[in-house]
Amino acid sequence: MSERPKSAYEITLEKLKRQDRERGESAPSALSDSQKKAIAEIRRVAQAKIAEREILYRSERQKVLQDPEGAAKLQTIEEEYASDRRRIDADRDSQIEKVRVGKRRAT
Repeated sequence: MSERPKSAYEITLEKLKRQDRERGESAPSALSDSQKKAIAEIRRVAQAKIAEREILYRSERQKVLQDPEGAAKLQTIEEEYASDRRRIDADRDSQIEKVRVGKRRAT
């Protein structure tokens, strides 16, 4: 018995691999260079959209804070900003998933 005992990490990895096999899942395949480039472009565009939305949000927020009656609008502006961030993130994730499974990116 020259085998050393398995670490908790190794045991856990084996267990997770076994669970994946039982569910019929396979390991993700490696991405091609074109897929990596497409994903990088998707992330770059999404980051630019977020930056643009951040600038608009700060501008709107500043105007509302200067208005004595604008406090009621502040919550609406913050909710719209959060909603836009979630939408941009969801669009980005959806496009990345399409690239990963081999479909062309929708522009």
